[in-house]
Amino acid sequence: METSSLGRKIQQLRLNRRLSLRKVATEAGITPSMLSQIENDQTNPSINTLRSIAHVLSAPLYTLFLEDAAPTPVVHPEERRTIGTKSTPDIRYELLTRDTKGEIEFCMMIIPPSLDSYGNIQSHAGEEVAYILSGDGVELDLDGKLFLMNTGDSIRIPTNTPHAWRNASDTTAQIIFAVTPPEF
Repeated sequence: METSSLGRKIQQLRLNRRLSLRKVATEAGITPSMLSQIENDQTNPSINTLRSIAHVLSAPLYTLFLEDAAPTPVVHPEERRTIGTKSTPDIRYELLTRDTKGEIEFCMMIIPPSLDSYGNIQSHAGEEVAYILSGDGVELDLDGKLFLMNTGDSIRIPTNTPHAWRNASDTTAQIIFAVTPPEF
């Protein structure tokens, strides 16, 4: 799989947004010469510089580090884009499709034992359907109503409905979601 360099990704984002090198550099607080060196992979920018550039380009910082999509639509587990880390006990999301360019998002939430998402109560502009792939004793607070779910259960979460998840068990829970429109 061929990957683009960090500099080439920045340049491509800038060109796609039809912004001049000088305009991006000025708004990011760096010189045009520095931005040119970054785009040509002649220098390694600091994370703060990358944040500034990403902000000017209206791109999340992490997108600068994503590998280009492989030509195949198959996504192997080790290739999944992930939010969260496997090394710390925290809720993690894995994108189950190659990208979010389609009309629907397909992802998996992994909740370690006794953790919850109450610090991040969510609602989505689109519709969501969740399926408990593994885990018994998964609680869903759906707009103040508590539902206890187990492996094999599924639920539709209406548009703009606040919800939070809790894994009340002593084993890891995996919940698969389909969300439209994509928000990952």
